[in-house]
Amino acid sequence: MSQYFRIHPTHPQQRLLNQAATILRQEGLIVYPTDSGYALGCQVGNKAAADRIRHLRGLGTRHEFSLVSRDLSEFSLYARIGNSAFRLLKALTPGAYTFIFKATREVPRRLQDPKRRTIGIRVPDNPITQALLAILGEPLISSTLILPREEMPLTDPEEIRDRIGNQVDLIIDGGYCGFEPTTVVDLVEDVPKIIREGKGDTSPFKIES
Repeated sequence: MSQYFRIHPTHPQQRLLNQAATILRQEGLIVYPTDSGYALGCQVGNKAAADRIRHLRGLGTRHEFSLVSRDLSEFSLYARIGNSAFRLLKALTPGAYTFIFKATREVPRRLQDPKRRTIGIRVPDNPITQALLAILGEPLISSTLILPREEMPLTDPEEIRDRIGNQVDLIIDGGYCGFEPTTVVDLVEDVPKIIREGKGDTSPFKIES
């Protein structure tokens, strides 16, 4: 059975965050809160945990993961971000967006879109996640917690424990954090392309006629 930490949503306890970071560094798979719901997360180099995410969610090998970071400084290592796109991201992060870019060679191919060689990147506006990422000093592989054959993500940490507590190493209970997905924006080309409208405001990407 997984460990279960109740962490304060606005003033997270340092002791529990340190323990969560240790679990991740020991190749653990965690459930953690974001600004658009609960997600599954593990370290970028942790192939076994990424495979566990695929199995738990019923995902195929073609699924493109996202990388979650506390700020934009870490993303230049993993994504090819031009100057105009960087300015846009700086204005909109942290927030409920996932941005798609061409991946660099630092991103394992198993995490990329197999045809386009792209990767999603995201900076969530959640104090628990921000503090945990600051301790880790590196991004996490992330995937929304939606189980196979279900349309909506799990939102109640206690239900998450009941349903998948034996399939993850840690569940972080950060209270209710919603269920609306991120807005996904493809920034591979010069013109932004909205892939999915979600919680993040799409007006910055729409050209007025």
